[in-house]
Amino acid sequence: MWSAIAQQISAKTGTAFAVQERRSVGGGCINQAYQISDGNRSFFIKLNQASQIAMFEAEARGLKDMYESQTIRVPQPLCWGTVEGSAYIAMEWLELGGGGDAWGAMGERLAAMHRVTSEQGFGWRQTNTIGATPQPNPWTATWLEFYREHRLRHQFRLAGRRGGRFPRQHELLMVLPDLLAGHDPAPALVHGDLWSGNAAVTTDGEPVILDPATYYGDREVDIAMTELFGRFPEAFYGAYNAAYPLDAGYATRKTLYNLYHVLNHFTLFGGSYEAQANRMIAQLLR
Repeated sequence: MWSAIAQQISAKTGTAFAVQERRSVGGGCINQAYQISDGNRSFFIKLNQASQIAMFEAEARGLKDMYESQTIRVPQPLCWGTVEGSAYIAMEWLELGGGGDAWGAMGERLAAMHRVTSEQGFGWRQTNTIGATPQPNPWTATWLEFYREHRLRHQFRLAGRRGGRFPRQHELLMVLPDLLAGHDPAPALVHGDLWSGNAAVTTDGEPVILDPATYYGDREVDIAMTELFGRFPEAFYGAYNAAYPLDAGYATRKTLYNLYHVLNHFTLFGGSYEAQANRMIAQLLR
């Protein structure tokens, strides 16, 4: 398997590459992840079952869209495919672990990426994944319809199949036009899963975002998620707002947008996320 992946890397980079060293690294709870090296160059490899190749294809295309925006650093995807019953994606290896001085630059560069918009509306070129959950992205004319149908209703349906009970879900979907009244966001290029585990700083001090669930949506979904599992450093928010101020009403929409991720966590992991989602729904319906 590793020689076949090395051959694809060689073909993509135009320079011969053979795996001399391989070590397991953190890759989340969904994939196996490795650093491979020939002693001079290193690459980052993620593996999963061959049936998951569409997930890696979508990740590569999302990284490519963000990379080509020339706004914020992401790992450059190189190649992906299946070999010996496994799906893989290969991308550049980045040395992470830099200091905290880059968080202001992180905010500025994310704001620049959010100014990249789509003339096709809200959505993306294909279904991708949020964690291991399919995330549909059909092109949709309005943010209200996209978020109601392809984010909240989609997640309520999946969570219900897992046994979740959300007695006020239909009430929430009915009042969504009121919650989004007066808010007319541009369809911005968003990361889609921007919690602290998917943002880092290289040892050279450059901010990086990783593991996207890319689509074109309200830019506030990214900012909201940075606050869901512990806030980013304050320098990030100051720099972002200086470059691209958030619209009035963000504090309410933050809860609405993070509900999507809490529902997804229930779908993936069960447990207390059901109660957390119901508390958020009650807060939005006050």
